Amino acid sequence: MRKTSLIMLGAFLGAGTSMVATQTDFLSGPRAVAASAETYRQLSLFGDVFEKVRTDYVEKPDEAKMIEAAVNGMLTSLDPHSSYMDAKAFRDMQTTTRGEFGGLGIEVTMEDGLIKVVTPIDDTPASKAGLLSNDVITQIDDDQVQGLTLNQAVDKMRGPVNSPVKLKITRKESKDPIEVTLNRDVIKIKPVRSRVEGTDIGYIRLTQFNEQTYDGLKAAVDKLSGEIGQDKIKGYVIDLRNNPGGLLDQAVMVSDAFLDRGEIVSTRGRNPDETQRFSAKAGDITKGKPVVVLVNGGAASASEIVAGALQDHKRATIMGTRSFGKGSVQSIIPLGGSGALRLTTARYYTPSGRSIQAKGIEPDVEVVQDVPDELKGKDETKGEAGLKGHLKQKDVEERGGSSAYMPSDPAKDKQITAAVDFLHGIQKGATNTQKPTMPN
Repeated sequence: MRKTSLIMLGAFLGAGTSMVATQTDFLSGPRAVAASAETYRQLSLFGDVFEKVRTDYVEKPDEAKMIEAAVNGMLTSLDPHSSYMDAKAFRDMQTTTRGEFGGLGIEVTMEDGLIKVVTPIDDTPASKAGLLSNDVITQIDDDQVQGLTLNQAVDKMRGPVNSPVKLKITRKESKDPIEVTLNRDVIKIKPVRSRVEGTDIGYIRLTQFNEQTYDGLKAAVDKLSGEIGQDKIKGYVIDLRNNPGGLLDQAVMVSDAFLDRGEIVSTRGRNPDETQRFSAKAGDITKGKPVVVLVNGGAASASEIVAGALQDHKRATIMGTRSFGKGSVQSIIPLGGSGALRLTTARYYTPSGRSIQAKGIEPDVEVVQDVPDELKGKDETKGEAGLKGHLKQKDVEERGGSSAYMPSDPAKDKQITAAVDFLHGIQKGATNTQKPTMPN
């Protein structure tokens, strides 16, 4: 049984052997026998209810859906991040973490019941066919888009590589609808974007932690140091804002990219022998340049692992607003052809041993955005502490979410401006002193 290790807002990491140990304890001793009898009595109750609904409900129910709903109800009663994924949801999750799929290469959103193009991705079938931002897709393969959800429309546009798909679009500049036929190609989601800020700061934004993230980060650092000059670059801004997380190994690798030694993160399950520790190896891809990490209320899980590790090791200055506060770890356990189980199995801890569950990462320097009047009050995330049924921490003050607003114009982004000013104002090496006193 293969497990996928992820850690994100609604996603996951693994431990699988605890089921065997639990079963051994479960079957030994008189208390275990009593517990077993009670458990089987409850399972018998479920069977009785299921049979009654199956035979007597006013309409013939879908038995498979009933069982899926019962399984999902059991899991969602545990915490907000445990759930059952049917086969399709499991495939979608795998596509997200791979960062690669057969499609057209357009970022889309839903507006007034129609699918609107946000932007075509460079060098994809969509960009080559001339699709533009703000184009409205009205038909996909002669099927009307209106009435479909965004996910349903996206599913229709994805498919096997080299298979054709026909789109009908409307464009403000064109009186008549435009019809185009595109052949699907391999589309890679690029989780890393970079640019030069001013003349001497490298800005790198990580939008998620998929299989491409570390390689994308390394390529971005190489590109920026080449463009600016290794001797001239003042430092790097690593933007993790509104990054919901992703693969645990990528979070570890991204953290390791800036560290020479020390623990990055540990995960601790119900049993002490389930504890795992991840440590850095020698080698800093920035060659010790100062680093600022940006976080906000939308930065969660894997993003918080990176921010927490670099903060604890004093390798980076954390700026922005408090992060989301998801400090739990989930296992994705495939169930044959019937989807997968997503189960919370551990909590994770930063190098100094702190859990950020329902608390978040507090920035070293708080910088609050100027939120437009029409968005005030709508820019705050609930945070983990605001989720019903979230895991509690003993004797820890919980903190709610913070603002997740990011202006579309970088010139109006106070957090980026503050990060750049900070890097210009510090002496070389001021943020990269690593103290080897963290627990290992």
